[in-house]
Amino acid sequence: MIRFPHLLAPIDLGHVTLANRVIMGSMHTGLEEGGDRGRLAAFYAERAEGGVALIVTGGIAPNPEGAVFGGAAGLFTPADIAGHRVVTDAVHAAGGRIAMQILHAGRYALTPEAVAPSAIRAPISPFTPRELTPADIDRQIDDIATAAARARDAGYDGVEVMGSEGYFLNEFLTRHTNRREDAHGLPAALGLPAGVVARVRRAVGPDFIVIYRLSLLDLVPEGQVWDDILTVAHGVEGAGASIINTGIGWHESRVPTIATSVPRAAFSWITARLMGQVRVPVVASNRINTPEVAEGILARGEADMVSMARPFLADPHFLRKARAGRPERIAPCIACNQACLDHTFAGKVASCLVNPRAGHESLLPVTPATQPRSVAVVGAGPAGMAAAITAARRGHRVTLWEAGPRVGGQLLLAAQVPGKEEFRGLLDWFATELDETGVTLRTGRTAGIADLADADEVVVATGVTPRDPGIAGQDLPHVAGYADLLSGRISAGARVAVIGAGGIGFDVAQFLVTGASPTLDPELWRREWGVTGPDLAPGGLTGPRPEPPLRAVTLLQRKPGKPGASLGRTTGWIHRATLRAKGVRMVASIAYDRIVPEGVLVTREGQAELIPAETVVLCAGQVSRRDLVAELTRAGRGHHVIGGADQAGELDAKRAIDQGVRLALGL
Repeated sequence: MIRFPHLLAPIDLGHVTLANRVIMGSMHTGLEEGGDRGRLAAFYAERAEGGVALIVTGGIAPNPEGAVFGGAAGLFTPADIAGHRVVTDAVHAAGGRIAMQILHAGRYALTPEAVAPSAIRAPISPFTPRELTPADIDRQIDDIATAAARARDAGYDGVEVMGSEGYFLNEFLTRHTNRREDAHGLPAALGLPAGVVARVRRAVGPDFIVIYRLSLLDLVPEGQVWDDILTVAHGVEGAGASIINTGIGWHESRVPTIATSVPRAAFSWITARLMGQVRVPVVASNRINTPEVAEGILARGEADMVSMARPFLADPHFLRKARAGRPERIAPCIACNQACLDHTFAGKVASCLVNPRAGHESLLPVTPATQPRSVAVVGAGPAGMAAAITAARRGHRVTLWEAGPRVGGQLLLAAQVPGKEEFRGLLDWFATELDETGVTLRTGRTAGIADLADADEVVVATGVTPRDPGIAGQDLPHVAGYADLLSGRISAGARVAVIGAGGIGFDVAQFLVTGASPTLDPELWRREWGVTGPDLAPGGLTGPRPEPPLRAVTLLQRKPGKPGASLGRTTGWIHRATLRAKGVRMVASIAYDRIVPEGVLVTREGQAELIPAETVVLCAGQVSRRDLVAELTRAGRGHHVIGGADQAGELDAKRAIDQGVRLALGL
């Protein structure tokens, strides 16, 4: 019996049947602009081998002014077509299908050449776009259709026309970005997407997949209302779209849509509203990261297909493992954004915290060890577990030592933070893989040199210990470390001062102010962020109604500047907004004078101040735990050091896992 019958059922598009109900959603990897097409081909080919029905590429510009940034990937010349052929040939050889996303950035283009319906600058861009003339608009549409024809010449099985997320076509559909008074103003502009799809269909013929990415929730002021969305949906269907994919939120929206704290399948309810309104398949997207979640959406009739993007970074063989009935072996996407979106916006190659090989498949092949060896790994945090599992997969005999009763290290603490419940699934997956790969696990004791005597290779992954901030009074009974709080060894009073406003300080503050986790309750989450249906409010935005905080919290930091400046590039604003909504006071540029029974005495702007607190929590960073390193060095024993033991910092699982995997691939 098939465990996920809806997910794994084929779907007939008329001219082609897809093997299952899963689309790998578009992601820009940063490899699109590189000269090594083979590396991008290897990335997509591994996902095709994993069984996904249809891959959608990262966005490809139809013309230079539509490129997301200067020099971004496009499809303009015969040489471009030949380069794309390398990718499509690799996917087809692996048994997959692939569609090219045509992405015209509009006012989101980070170049002075940006164009848009109206000359209104986006808050996330330094450039004001040039307002297009009617003739200019017609040329942009022709360029999109030409890009589709070139995609067919390049061997693609289809195209996705990007009409959501606040990009070019989406910008015509709302007064937020379209103030025109001519034939391309509203409401006439609601017919523009259908016109684009019609030209694309004429350019590619009847036997080619044409996906239209439709914004169902703009989540910006003056966004689309439901009747307008239906008008666009009916238009693109009538113009020849094969599939309507769901887009949620514009990039400038102040509502998170894909981060860890967003509930799983948080937006399938809006896709469900489109079901029955059109005859072509409708695709649900955003925060669908397990076969169980995807199967539930399809079984409830909320969508005909599902789109998952980052889960295929975490595990390219997601579908193969689901079909085998082994979902517990799927490496989970935890929606952290640390190695994917954060990398993309920093101009780096996108990868994955859970799977550092993503985007690096041809550079980091997993090959059997030429000479299997005995490997001892000391410390079962993320670095140690990643090293142990990877080494065991290659055929080494691995023993993993952990002083505590459970594997996980700092991940055990992160998993206790409301909004980071996805870390629990990551911990479960690590435990499963340690067992499945045959790693010998030794918990509850500290490994010494004698225990490691027979190992051919010793890997030290002993992690970190909290840094001593050296504040007078820190030994008072109402002062605790973050590990004591998050592990449940102590409880906090009604008023708390948190010393340290890095990632750990923000996590602790979140832990202190949150009752029921909105991440586990979609209705509560929508109330907290002010999300509603576009039939009730334009763009699906209403007033946020956060739950009252459990405690009064003050977050303190020594250095000047905005607290949380070191948080993730694409998620830091979410953490800051969440704590502000809970009334957390954030204070920077202070000197700690003394902790007293009444709270924390500080100096700020030359003035003494008491920060009242019944509990004081120390989140002042970490230092590497290197006792074993010193012992091994004194004994002249060779060893490798990875993770927090190598470099202390915030809870940086990305760096730790990457080091563990790379080391094990080289043993």
